[in-house]
Amino acid sequence: MTGSNEALFRRAQRVIPGGVNSPVRAFGSVGGTPYFVERGEGPYVWDSEGRRYIDYVQSYGPGILGHAHPAVVEAVAVAAGDGTSFGAPTEAEVILAEMVVDRIAGMESVRFVSSGTEATMSAIRLARGATGRSRIVKFAGCYHGHSDALLAAGGSGVANQGLTGCDGVTAGAVADTVVAPYNVVPDLDDTVAAVIVEPVAANMGLVAPAPGFLEGLRSACDAAGALLIFDEVITGFRLSRGGAADHLGVTPDLWCFGKVIGGGLPVGAFGGSTDLMSNLAPLGGVYQAGTLSGNPLAMAAGRATLDLLDQDAYDRLTSTSQSLADGLAAGFTGAGLACVMPRLGSLLGVFFGDVEPTDFDEASRLADNGVYPKVFHALLDRGVAWAPGAYEALFPSLAHSEAVVDETISIAAEAAVAVASDLA
Repeated sequence: MTGSNEALFRRAQRVIPGGVNSPVRAFGSVGGTPYFVERGEGPYVWDSEGRRYIDYVQSYGPGILGHAHPAVVEAVAVAAGDGTSFGAPTEAEVILAEMVVDRIAGMESVRFVSSGTEATMSAIRLARGATGRSRIVKFAGCYHGHSDALLAAGGSGVANQGLTGCDGVTAGAVADTVVAPYNVVPDLDDTVAAVIVEPVAANMGLVAPAPGFLEGLRSACDAAGALLIFDEVITGFRLSRGGAADHLGVTPDLWCFGKVIGGGLPVGAFGGSTDLMSNLAPLGGVYQAGTLSGNPLAMAAGRATLDLLDQDAYDRLTSTSQSLADGLAAGFTGAGLACVMPRLGSLLGVFFGDVEPTDFDEASRLADNGVYPKVFHALLDRGVAWAPGAYEALFPSLAHSEAVVDETISIAAEAAVAVASDLA
């Protein structure tokens, strides 16, 4: 153990802005002092004070196998023994690219980058270069990373900080960004290069696509000659072997991935047809590069992770999420806390209210009603860790066994009673 959470946070604040390297970690929207993770194993993390938590953050998605899975740890160790970065092509990149392309119907070519932000930023540039158009359409509450053009009306950490945009982003940077309400098909014209969307919105809690929404986007893009981009940084290889496109039956022109395909290491990727991807340098005029792109450690971790994600794994993840959703909802409502828990596959959201939201405005009203921070701390005090912000999803993993889920449900029921009493 390295010291108390409070002592570490004070040290961090002296040398790191706000004491954290990503804003939501500072607990700004829930209050209190963040716990500093010492280690993780399976469904658990331990903080610097030795406290164990059942972890449903799982690094916001990559931990689909649970923390420190032996196959991933071994793969990374073997890869590290051969060298950590070369700035040259490796077979590991080719193998993981083949695995990704094999799983995604309609995607023929993929390029690896180092983060989800880099993937979406590059996909937007590619779409503009391929179409010769400038404007892009995004949806309120969808978070596509922190590149300037995509920060307008973003969900996730942007919303958790109470922001609608970002200081330092010039008017010119977002002049070609159009923000539309989620679950409403916008009117498109021949100035629009691309529509980018989370096929399942997982950065405003969890908001599922309404029937016909994604199909409508596909038709609207086809009619306008625009490209449809699915940001599958969260949904990719979590909803199913073929991601959200396979699970929901709508095929985009470009996909963006991250999280799962790096097995917990920094990674991102974007891909599409061979013809579309040929616009990228060195084949075409759209420049994109990265010294650490295709990092051999991330490629090894991603390969080890995807190897274990067969249909049985997805069936177990879905069953776990369903059991968790049912048990948590029963515990919260039984204590008098109105609660809805939208679920799609293994993705799970939580809102404290009576009606499941369909867009960012509705999600924001529930996220900002003051209940989530109380539930968050009641759970944390009892050994269950959720994300420190109401706009995030829960991420059960394959390591969350029935016994762990049952323990979570029991703890949540106890926490709900305490919160309901506090609110009375």
